[in-house]
Amino acid sequence: MSDPRALLEAMFRAAIGAADPMRCLSHYLPQPARDGRTLVIGAGKAAASMARAVEHAWADRLDRIEGLVITRYGHALPCRRIEVVEAAHPVPDGAGVAATLRILDLVADLDSRDLVVCLISGGGSALLTCPPVGLTLEDKQSLARALLRSGADIAEMNCVRKHVSRVKGGRLALACHPARLVTLVISDVPGDDLAVIASGPTIVDDTTVADAFAVLEKYRLREPGRVFEFLHSREAETPKPGDVRLAHAETHLVARPQDALEAAAALARDAGYTPLILGDSIEGEAREVARMHAGIAQQVIAHGQPVAAPCVLLSGGETTVTVRGDGRGGRNAEFLLALACALHGRARMHAMAADTDGIDGTEAFAGAVFVPTTWKRAQALGLNPSEFLARNDGFSFFQQLGDLVVTGPTHTNVNDFRAIVVEPA
Repeated sequence: MSDPRALLEAMFRAAIGAADPMRCLSHYLPQPARDGRTLVIGAGKAAASMARAVEHAWADRLDRIEGLVITRYGHALPCRRIEVVEAAHPVPDGAGVAATLRILDLVADLDSRDLVVCLISGGGSALLTCPPVGLTLEDKQSLARALLRSGADIAEMNCVRKHVSRVKGGRLALACHPARLVTLVISDVPGDDLAVIASGPTIVDDTTVADAFAVLEKYRLREPGRVFEFLHSREAETPKPGDVRLAHAETHLVARPQDALEAAAALARDAGYTPLILGDSIEGEAREVARMHAGIAQQVIAHGQPVAAPCVLLSGGETTVTVRGDGRGGRNAEFLLALACALHGRARMHAMAADTDGIDGTEAFAGAVFVPTTWKRAQALGLNPSEFLARNDGFSFFQQLGDLVVTGPTHTNVNDFRAIVVEPA
């Protein structure tokens, strides 16, 4: 039976590997256009690795393609024909706007002989960004910060984003019309809703301006005022199902969070642990989700239910954090710190929570690890986990214990990875 911490690290690597574009993209890739242009565009944390996978699959036809994709700073990879531009995430910046305008120029004036392959992954909402007439980049930045701090889930945030953009919510697909459009997607959202991933730039939108207003009202967001003014205009509404201009656009999901969890489960099984996937689309406040996971883990120890130890509890999805303190750390550090508080030094428990893109929130770490000695080591250093949790400071807590998970950019993104290893008695 494997060392529990080594098993956690190996399962995380397996989860990331399952979503490697080199492994999963080529099956869905069409042939380049015969008579027209072949353009490759896209955005997301996996955009560069997806572009490289396209070039690898089309190695003997590279002279027939051109394109541009946008990825997060530090996530670029060298490509031969497809230009890779870096921009800011999760709050957009001028580099993202400039690159998005270049993409719109690339797809302008296409005809039915042309092919556009659009590569989309998580993070695209911030990276593929272009304010509509009447709004500024500063308006978009203020809105992004407010949404990120509000506790809104990803579907709610992207509902608002789609209605204040020139490219989101199907508008990029309209810009490509009448060319053939094939979108390849790596999912980072609960439920794999194509219209939510990166705010669905090539997917018709069934949400409305009224839905966007409802989100802003729910979280009591009032600024910036120009966003509210724009949402009252006709230009704020997105293309809807039935739009004939998008009728022949194709979309393929090439990697999902479930794929990552199944790869981790297979590794656990080979190591002698019974895997139990709790769900690939778990949402909610990170600390509440942590309490639920802690309850299941303790049920395993007390009653051998829903599975007997040794076992691994696996889950994915995207939790949220309502920021109340001034600490550092993303939703995975928050989840794991809340888990540590709930388990309170319980023996036989090892856990990891990490983001498969290698970045937890805005910090340069993927997540953290919790082991049975975490509580005692924290006490020895004078660290009170509850106090760190109260100020949303999971990063500082696990940094001082030496238990951060640091991978650097993984060049893919299938959302959060959570695993709890329960050892036998």
